[in-house]
Amino acid sequence: MASTSTSEPTHPVVFITQTPYPLPTQKFMIPASWKRYQLSQLVNKALSLPKPIPFEFLVRGEILRGTLTEWCTENGVGEEETLEIEYFESVMPPQRMSTLPHEDWVSSVSCQVPGYFLTASYDGALRIFDYSQTLLQTIPAHNAPATSICVVPSSAESPDSFLVASASHDLTARLTRIDLSQPKQPRAETLASLHLHTAPLSSVAASSSHILTSSWDGLIGLWDTKIPETDEVPLDEAAAAAGENRKKRRKVADDGEPVPRPKRKAPAQVLKSHTARVSRVVFGRGESASAAYSCGMDSTVRTWDVENGLCTSTITAANKPFLDIALTQTGTSALAASTDRTVSQYDLRLASSSATTPSVASLAHPATPSCVAVAPASSGPASAAEHQIVTGAYDGVVRLWDLRSTKGAVASFKAWDGAKKVLSVDWSRGLVGVGGEGGVEVWKVGDGEQMPGASACSCPSTDVDEIISTHDIRTTRDVFQLSVYRPPMQERQ
Repeated sequence: MASTSTSEPTHPVVFITQTPYPLPTQKFMIPASWKRYQLSQLVNKALSLPKPIPFEFLVRGEILRGTLTEWCTENGVGEEETLEIEYFESVMPPQRMSTLPHEDWVSSVSCQVPGYFLTASYDGALRIFDYSQTLLQTIPAHNAPATSICVVPSSAESPDSFLVASASHDLTARLTRIDLSQPKQPRAETLASLHLHTAPLSSVAASSSHILTSSWDGLIGLWDTKIPETDEVPLDEAAAAAGENRKKRRKVADDGEPVPRPKRKAPAQVLKSHTARVSRVVFGRGESASAAYSCGMDSTVRTWDVENGLCTSTITAANKPFLDIALTQTGTSALAASTDRTVSQYDLRLASSSATTPSVASLAHPATPSCVAVAPASSGPASAAEHQIVTGAYDGVVRLWDLRSTKGAVASFKAWDGAKKVLSVDWSRGLVGVGGEGGVEVWKVGDGEQMPGASACSCPSTDVDEIISTHDIRTTRDVFQLSVYRPPMQERQ
């Protein structure tokens, strides 16, 4: 490699960025022994940033984790070859903020309501917690394990009242109205039950006007969010008797106050195409908001024309039964978790109805990944958040990934000390809710809200000022002056 007057090997580098902190577009001669923190220090000092900002560095689609020399040796890059390095703002190491104890497994968790967490558990109940970890209410919505929960988006003027959709092994989904106008005494009423499926439901998703349900029976149900005045599906005698018994028990539990039976809704559309269990269904994002996407144990990811009930395209994988699916922020790619211990990224614009569709990227896991969540737009710097996802796996580990560098996770943390399976993750306002065999843990990932009464614990953190001042500042300033590339005299002439 080239060397400076001090005989330290250097390498020619050009820096690029999508952040608001660009360096001059010129070539730098960087010491080959430098790692991420020295490069981050260089950027900060070169731009004289008033507040130190740690950066990550991406070299040809791979995050730099060692020295420049190690990277060049591993990738066969010559000493005179100029490297183009992209930098973006780092995500601080995840910090555990709180634990929400449950007596049974938690299959689904939602962080979408500001100030609250909603959970669905294997005891059939939905629960509401506030940020101070207080259990505000337990809602006995189902008669069998609840598998999924989501908040129905609404443009209503009152944010304190909203609908929640939940799915269960009791063959139904339920619509429950939650009123948080009195935060310490929330009220909840299950208004409707959705009847279609003949096998346990695996997931539920919601838009402002419709609900999607998926089931082990291979079907996907489409429903509107209106609460009917009368039953749309007949109540058979056995169900009626069971309903009356439950009603009597609730009367005793509620001091004699009658609890109205939820109205039975029929689907507006039934989507048929999967040939095995459907694991997950979601609504599209952006321009594809009117479409739906599903994955299943038949190793397919399917795109649906919801209005007409048609499967418009199919991504077929080879022996990859899928457990979960999430869409990137742009809505053009799907991330599907599989039992083959990978999370595969697929370009939805390349979907076809035949042949095996290759993945854009594959994120390898040491254990089966069970769930995926995409970073919300507000979780961090725009240039970084759109590429970030978290995955939960059966080894009890939650991993943070950057889709620009898929060889390894950017960071990871163990829920419940890694002793129990992770079954669900949700990410909103800088908080990641983790549900599974150990209940619920809440972790701070990226920028977002603070939780009153909660403090970070049991996870190493990185101090920004420490990152920037790891090496002597004078040395870095001097190296910066030396590192600016100046062509030989004959080239300048």
